[in-house]
Amino acid sequence: MKKNILLFTVFALSIFGCSSDDNSSSGSNSISFAEAAQNLTENQTPVVIKFSKPTPSSGTIVLGVTETEATYGEDYSTDPESSSNGLQLSFESGVTEVAFQFNKLIPAVEGQVKNVKFSIISNSLGLDAVGNTSTTLHFNETALTGKSLAPEVGGPGQPNQVYIDLSSGALTTVPRVSWDLGFYSGSEFRVILNNSVKMTAKSLNSVNMTAVVSPDESMLIGQGNGNANQIDFPSGDINQTAIAEVSENDNENYVYLINLGSNPSEVAPALGSVAADTGSHRGWKKVRILRDGEGYKLQYADLNATTFQEVSIAKDAAYNFSFFSFHSNTTVDVEPKKDKWDISFTTFTNLFGGSTPYFFPDFVVNNSRGGAFAYSVSTNDYSYESFTLSNVNHSNFIEDQRGIGSSWRGTSAMGPGGLPVSQFVLKTDIFYVLRDPAGNIYKIKMTGGALEDQERGHPTFVYELL
Repeated sequence: MKKNILLFTVFALSIFGCSSDDNSSSGSNSISFAEAAQNLTENQTPVVIKFSKPTPSSGTIVLGVTETEATYGEDYSTDPESSSNGLQLSFESGVTEVAFQFNKLIPAVEGQVKNVKFSIISNSLGLDAVGNTSTTLHFNETALTGKSLAPEVGGPGQPNQVYIDLSSGALTTVPRVSWDLGFYSGSEFRVILNNSVKMTAKSLNSVNMTAVVSPDESMLIGQGNGNANQIDFPSGDINQTAIAEVSENDNENYVYLINLGSNPSEVAPALGSVAADTGSHRGWKKVRILRDGEGYKLQYADLNATTFQEVSIAKDAAYNFSFFSFHSNTTVDVEPKKDKWDISFTTFTNLFGGSTPYFFPDFVVNNSRGGAFAYSVSTNDYSYESFTLSNVNHSNFIEDQRGIGSSWRGTSAMGPGGLPVSQFVLKTDIFYVLRDPAGNIYKIKMTGGALEDQERGHPTFVYELL
């Protein structure tokens, strides 16, 4: 489909953000869109930008605009008006959000991909844009019947996690090192680790956060070593986290030694190989997590510290988790709302042989915690093209976030001299069925994962609403 793209750019303002070494428990201020994407069901839609803390002074934000089959003044308008320099918004001192109105003038026709994407370009306070740094407004009021997508995981280092809402076609991309812990918003009091970077946790059987702690190299995950009890169970079962359920009794909530895992490598690997976990070690923390009313209280510090920082983290029922970053010392936006994403392209810590932690690039998880379930179909049973709604076997949907997992690709091929070499291999004898939180059912077929020169980290797929 032909796309007419208009991108407004502006000179970025200098950023004077808080240092990652800031010891303030409140963390630095940041900015993000409230929603990663919206389907425009009304003619007027407010678009909200949030600040993580009240603004210290008044100021402005400049947004860039990318149009797909939409023209300003004909298909849509905004209040305030946009210009050739982008859309500029003003905000007052002491506010936690600012909004503009998007006016849909002409709806999309059936089957048309028509949207406007707004991106945070700069702001006068020099705040870091985190989480939802852009938002896409889809003119389609109902679920898309299907399309082809190319999640930008970032090449062989695969530095990004990409969350996808099949009903709108919205993609939310976040750096996978942008968060460390996820605090569950359901009825249980559970905390997950960022398993996309090989994090592990070990109880110290103590409640003393002021004690100096030593690193434990045995907690590091390699391809074939590690402790399965120190990772979250990869099925996504919230009752099988490495950190025990947070008790009402504070004396039962022990200090944990946290291995923060590995960064993606910044050095390009040989073609056909990945560099998703070969970067520098991300360090260590000690943490203790308590209940704080209906939310959580996180205590954390460096291992040699005799004092600690403390922050309260609230549950938000609209999301699976509230996410926290030790780097920014604050909560951050990661996943879209729990009913607004279906699958995520990511790296993943799985179990090899059922008992050994093993790191997987090119991994796809389904949003099982939000109600999105998937299963695989062999082309020996049905072709992708012929598979219809009547062929769906609802008993095959299981409550496991690995419904797709790594089963869509191989990682080696026969090379010169009959010896195996690292290479992405797309499996063409399998496709997938997914039921989203709203009950829509899709068939999904992976169509690629590498460039023609075999550079990894470039997935593509097609899907269709059944």
